[in-house]
This record gives sequence, structure tokens and C-alpha cells, in this order.
Amino acid sequence: MESTRAFEVKVGMFILVGIVILFIIVFSIGDINISKAGYHITVRFNFAGGIGSSAPVRVAGVGVGNVQGVKIIFSEKDARSYAEVSAFIQEEAKIEKDAKVTINTLGLLGEKYLEVYPGTPGSPLLKNGDVIIGKDPVIMEKLTDNLVDLSDSAKTIVDRLKKGEGFVGKLLTEESAYTDFKVMMTNFKDFSADLKTTGVNFKDFSDDLKRHPWKLLNKPRGE
Repeated sequence: MESTRAFEVKVGMFILVGIVILFIIVFSIGDINISKAGYHITVRFNFAGGIGSSAPVRVAGVGVGNVQGVKIIFSEKDARSYAEVSAFIQEEAKIEKDAKVTINTLGLLGEKYLEVYPGTPGSPLLKNGDVIIGKDPVIMEKLTDNLVDLSDSAKTIVDRLKKGEGFVGKLLTEESAYTDFKVMMTNFKDFSADLKTTGVNFKDFSDDLKRHPWKLLNKPRGE
């Protein structure tokens, strides 16, 4: 009987130790440290970008906490809904009230996290329970739509150039237009050279006039 009880005690202690180890592993993976003090802030967005609980919080690129919850709220004052992200920040991480907070992504399709860009030095700091307005992340669907519109516009321009529409299109497709343009540029180059020569002669005349102003007074009419 005693041996059976001893065996049960050993099994119970083994299970208890296993639970404690599992508890520590789970909290380590979740980047949670219950021994650290800190404070809680709430960040309000128009669009949360798919961020979820346990997402990292980084200040100036350094991990300082984690997201504890995301919920939708309705503002009676604004008559609209907002997304609120609750975050835990470690005590040693100080965040200015004018800091910029946004939702970023590790890589193109990586994990979402809360990115905090420090504010103005000397500004008041956020305290436990404070609410800050975040900067909405870029919506990938809108970015994709803009790229599609840009591609369509570029295709339209290329098609018009191929058809010889516009000045550039005519230069690319019509030999005569290219020849006329080349002749015009040559004439312009010659004209510029003539102006340069005229300018040098005028400068010499102006300098001579400054040295001998009486020449103009004694100059016969008609010269």
C-alpha cells in the first residue's frame, strides 16, 4: 500500500513539474514575461490591417511589448466605427504622446506588428490607460488597384506612341518629322553660335565705350 502511494506521489510530482515547464514554454513563445512591470495603452485606427492578439509591439524597431486585444467600437460623437488595439508596454519603454503609431508587416507577407516611431524629445509621455490615434496602414487592395491603373495608363501611352499620335509619337514613327526636327535643332545651334559671337562683339564695344565715352559724343551722325 505504501509503495503504491509513493508511486502515486512521484507520478503527481512528475506531472506537476511537466505542467510548470509547459507553462514557462508557452509564455516564452508568446513573448510574455509576467515578471516585468509595464503599462497599457490603446491605439485607435480606422483600419486595423488584420493585426491580432499577441502581435509584437516595437518602439524604434525594438520589441517592448505585445498586443493584448483588438476590438471594434462605435463612437456616438463621430457616428462611426473604429478599431481599437490594446497593447502592453514594458515599463522601461517610454512613449511620447505625439509619437506615430502604425501597423507594419515583417516582410511583404509576414507577421503584423505594432510599430511606434518616437515623438518629439521632451514631450509628455503616455501613461497607463491613455488613448492615442494611430496612422492607418496601407491597404494592399488599394495599392494593387493603383498599380493596375498605372499599368493601364502606361499601356495607353505606348499604344498612342505606336499610332504616331502627339509630337513624340510622330518623331518615333514618321521619318519626315524626325528629319524636320533634326534640321530645326541644327538651325537653333547655328543661331546660338551667332548670338554668342554677337554678344562678344557687343561686350567689347561696351567696354570700349566705358573707357572712352567721348567717342559716342564725337561720333558722326549716320555711323
